[in-house]
Amino acid sequence: MATKLLIPFLLCFLAASASALSQQQSRPLEYQLQAQQCNMDRISSSQPTIRMQHEGGVTEVWDSQEDQFICAGIAPFRDVIEPQSLSVPKFFPAPRLVYIEQGRGVLGINFPGCPPTFHSGGQQQQQQQYQRGPRRMMSGRGDEHQKIHRIQQGDIVAIPHGAATWSYNDGNQDLIYVTIVDLNNDLNQLDQNFRGFLLGGGRSDARQSQRELRGRGSQGSRRGWRGTEGQQWMSPNIFQGFDEELIAEAFNVQTETVRRMQNDNRGMIVRCQEEMRFVTEEEEQMQQMGWGRQGQRGSHYVNENDEKSLPAAADEEEQQENGIEEGFCNMKIKHNLERPVQADFFTREAGRINIANRDKLPILGFLDMSAERGSIMPRAMYTPHWSMTDHRAVYVLRGDLQVQISDDKGNQIMNNRVQEGEMFVIPQFFATMGMAGNQGCEYVTFKTSGRTMKHQMAGYSSVMRAMPIDVLSNAFQMSPREAEQLKCNRDPESMLFSPIRGSSSSSRYPTTPVA
Repeated sequence: MATKLLIPFLLCFLAASASALSQQQSRPLEYQLQAQQCNMDRISSSQPTIRMQHEGGVTEVWDSQEDQFICAGIAPFRDVIEPQSLSVPKFFPAPRLVYIEQGRGVLGINFPGCPPTFHSGGQQQQQQQYQRGPRRMMSGRGDEHQKIHRIQQGDIVAIPHGAATWSYNDGNQDLIYVTIVDLNNDLNQLDQNFRGFLLGGGRSDARQSQRELRGRGSQGSRRGWRGTEGQQWMSPNIFQGFDEELIAEAFNVQTETVRRMQNDNRGMIVRCQEEMRFVTEEEEQMQQMGWGRQGQRGSHYVNENDEKSLPAAADEEEQQENGIEEGFCNMKIKHNLERPVQADFFTREAGRINIANRDKLPILGFLDMSAERGSIMPRAMYTPHWSMTDHRAVYVLRGDLQVQISDDKGNQIMNNRVQEGEMFVIPQFFATMGMAGNQGCEYVTFKTSGRTMKHQMAGYSSVMRAMPIDVLSNAFQMSPREAEQLKCNRDPESMLFSPIRGSSSSSRYPTTPVA
């Protein structure tokens, strides 16, 4: 009897052991491939390698097959939208963070299943607004749409995977924003290739971008480069993959309408023939208070070009919302990182740092991403540190920054002066430090974790400050007095260090670009 009971037990044990062994054999290969992706001998600042001209602007794309971007699992690009131009609706299979570098405009983000809660005025006002041209709505029912957000310089915008977005420049200068797509995010179940799905615009000819990619030489072929950016970005919109009659049936429209949708080749940024008008979230709040953008009480359709008429109360929109009580459809998606009064770290001699994380912007916890914007004074230093939770992509907005990175073998894999408009990656756990040039430095950092944590190597809250003097003395073969100086000489500074007079670093690291 005991033998009969033992046999099934042994069979179950062998099956479990085989399953565990197969998992152990598959995981090391997966981890090995991931480790090879971050086994870099050199990191250098990078500029976009692809430039695509559209009817109403420009898209500049970094090479996502660079070693540093493969390591971080990200794909960066930059859009320049001319005044009165529209970035057509599109979506990505992975979450993304967007930083508004310059200008102002409006952003539409459409969450699936959420109702169109914003409405235009009644029939009389609708006719007044829409009878200006044949392409306007003439039904008199008004327009309905989901929430539209006002965006401006300094905003960091969080966009979930698969959410369709569009943006419109209603300002007087170019609207410029930098986007990071987190390809390695768990929410992306496709491969690591950079792809976007266009709902409008697009081009049927991708040869131009492919020629640019082939022109980069052997480096692309050595990395297995297949021109993903060029093919995806310059491809037609997804409607072209459907039969026009079936699409016409699905939307209950004329076949000619579908044909125009499928054959649009103006690119991803198109110029609007007439001024576009929307009801944004901020203006909806003002309407509830009885204010219109054009000085008319109860006005529902607004002229977004009138920048001066926006009351200052609209800037306090983030303080008026409760991120905890928001539903998914009303979730706050942006946070401004240029407000000095909201700085998380500030020293008069060194600068300030503003952080956007899941506590300030709850949607970042869902996307598992975050951001940081810093303004470093001339010759001030960002403390040596390493990140415990994330890879970071640093984009220099203004000025320049001398950056050094050390890997696990103690090799200096980066020692460059990063200029305005350039980007570089700091891999997780790799130690780094930076010093601003004579003009200072402003930067924005995109992080691949929503709950970030970094370990400082110097300063009041550093790992050295937390160790006993005897440990430092024996670990580094120094006297107790030297160990105390190593531990405490930067007190009470943390994160950002003010310049030290008479320091030799000024002569060692000139402000001219380093080759």
